This record gives sequence, C-alpha cells and structure tokens, in this order.
Amino acid sequence: MTENQILELLQTVRHPARQDKSIVELGMVNSVRIDGESVSVTLGFPKRRDPLAEYLIGATRAALIRGGVKNPEVLTVVLEDAAPKKKGVEFDTECLRHVRHIVGVASGKGGVGKSTVAVNLACALARLGFKVGLADADVYGPSVPLMTGTEGAQPMAEEVDGKELILPLEKYGVKWMSIGYFAERGQALIWRGPMASNALKQMILQVKWDVLDFLLVDMPPGTGDIHISLLQEIPMEGAILVTTPQEVALADVEKGASMFRNKNIDRPIFGLVENMAWFTPAEHPDEKYFIFGRDGGARMAEDLGIELLGRIPLVQGIRESGDAGEPAALGTGPDASAFIDLAGRLASKLG
Repeated sequence: MTENQILELLQTVRHPARQDKSIVELGMVNSVRIDGESVSVTLGFPKRRDPLAEYLIGATRAALIRGGVKNPEVLTVVLEDAAPKKKGVEFDTECLRHVRHIVGVASGKGGVGKSTVAVNLACALARLGFKVGLADADVYGPSVPLMTGTEGAQPMAEEVDGKELILPLEKYGVKWMSIGYFAERGQALIWRGPMASNALKQMILQVKWDVLDFLLVDMPPGTGDIHISLLQEIPMEGAILVTTPQEVALADVEKGASMFRNKNIDRPIFGLVENMAWFTPAEHPDEKYFIFGRDGGARMAEDLGIELLGRIPLVQGIRESGDAGEPAALGTGPDASAFIDLAGRLASKLG
C-alpha cells in the first residue's frame, strides 16, 4: 500500500464535533509509516485533550483493518510541542460535581434486558420530576441510540473553563450519552480493554451534565476489566442488578454481586430487578404465564440479602417501543406502571 492509499482509507474517519470532517481534512494525520505489511499512523492532537481522542484512535485503527492492513498501529503526538503522548489518560470528576446520585445498572450476563431497564428507568425517573442523565457504557453493544430514537445524532462539543466537554443529547426529559453516537451504524469498535476503558471514561467524565438528581450508567454485561476500571474511576454510589427468573441468569447475578462487594470495589447494591418476570397476553390482562420460571428473582434477592426493587412483565409493547425509539415507561400500560414503581422505590431508597 502507498501513503496515498492509506490517506484515502482515513478519509472515512470523521470527527463528529468538527462539522463531520475527516481527520485528513482536519490535518490530524501527522505522519504515515509503511513497513512491509505493517502500517503506523500518527495522529496529532492539540495540547488541550480532545474529548473524542480515544474514539478517533479506535476508528482510525478500524478503518485500516477494513482496508486490508494486517498490522495497524495508531500513535499520537501533541502538536504544540510535538511531545509524545504520555502513557495513560488523566481524568477528573469536575463535570460530576452537580450530580447527586450516580447509579450503575448492571447484569451478570447479556440478554436479560439490562439496557431496556436502564433506558425505561431513566424515563420513569424523569416522569417523577427528577433531573436525569444516562451514560451508555456498553461499549461493544451500545443500544441507547436505537431505544431513544436518537440514531444518527451527533453530539457537539463546547469549551468550558478551558476544557472541551461533550454536550449530551436531550430527549424525553433525559440527557443521553452513548459511544454509539460516534460510530457509524453497524461499525464494529475494534478496541482492546484499556482503549475501551478510556473511551468510556470520556463518555462520562468529559460530558457537560450540569445539575442532575440521577446519572444512570448502563454498564456492559459481565465482570471484566472494563467494569473494574469504571468502578475505580467513576464515583458511582452503588448499583442495581438486572436478571431474568431463569437459573442460568440467576447464577451470573451472584458473580455480579460478588464484583460489587469485592473489598477493592466495595459498592452497595441497591436492589435486584427481575425482568421478564411473567407474560400476560393483551387479550387476557388477568393471566400470568411464568415462561422463564417463577419467583427466581425474589429467591435470589433473599439469598443475596438485597431488596427486590421491581418486577417487570414480559410485554410485547416493551420490545416494540424500544425498537421504535419510544420507551415503554412513557406510556400508560402495566409495563409503564412497573417502571414508574421501580423508579419510585429507587428514589425513596436513595432519599
């Protein structure tokens, strides 16, 4: 490959906060070095840290891989003094100083409806009159843009006290931030753990949240290094766990609870949410079918010594409203009532 071919590949990497121009048009490609099948690209950033740096580094690497580069490497320099980037990224919590409660929404495994619960809980809290934000930290499967009807939206950046902050999107009375806003539809984010952790911290610690009663963090499923990094860097007050009643999901809840109770993390668990607790046909509203098992969440909450905060029914409308970008908690059905009750219990628990 020639340097011109590499630059052509990098024309597809857009900077969302700079009129959607490519990193080539913005002069951010400082150098390209080709050594056989290996390609090294150096990106130049101003001395003030670009809040989308980690995204641009990952997107550059992904563009090179899609173009057939087998061994891509992406480096960075500071343009003002051409000094190599220091290892690690320093973040502060200044933008969170007006946030009263930061609550993680977690699950031991995927597929239990964690993001659905997080999005609807945020909307339900807003309906109760609270100021709410949600940070989508599920880096490999961000679903908040789809569930809120904000796909294709591109958050802007604003300089505040000499620091560039990302402006969250606002809809349904909630401030939304997701890594999905900075990736094209269907684009895989090819990131290793440390890069993903830094990008997620930017999605929370370099955002202009302003005054909030609740900031919910939709965490990735599982108990990996990304979770540990988030819990160590973000002043999260505690978390709620989401599960379904089936045994395979309940077994993973114990692992999630163990992570939060680890002596190096030590965050309280505010309660358990049993999602898809039962199915009720629209034609027979008084009937309940326990498809995934009965009272599994209640038993697990008792075993773990935590409160069963809510039970969410399996309703077709929840799936339909999520796909349509209109969360079920905005409606008037039994699903909406379940989320409003959950929001009320969480708010009461946190005072």
